[in-house]
Amino acid sequence: MTRDIKFTITDKKSGAALPVKVITRASRIEMVGVSQGMLRIKLTAAPVDGKANAQLIDFLAERAAVPKSSIEIVAGVDHAKKIISFDGLSNAELEARLGLSELPDMGPDTEDDSES
Repeated sequence: MTRDIKFTITDKKSGAALPVKVITRASRIEMVGVSQGMLRIKLTAAPVDGKANAQLIDFLAERAAVPKSSIEIVAGVDHAKKIISFDGLSNAELEARLGLSELPDMGPDTEDDSES
């Protein structure tokens, strides 16, 4: 059973795309909820030399059970707000694999988060 989530996973010819807001330098790595149409993910890495982006891809690949090579940051490489592409997964498959229907809606975003 899926719920009406507050963001859009785009189903493209080669796979799904997902909007993400990354919070860096957190105490642990986790998906924390949905805010302003974006999945919020906390990472322990700093946004330096691509470390946070690499950790994000590692985390998402593990959670979605896909190879890291099938995930790409297609927008926002140098920003906290990103668009992540998942090659070979439909939006329904991605939602199920990441457990997105279980995440809370966090309401408006706060601007005190670290950038990536």
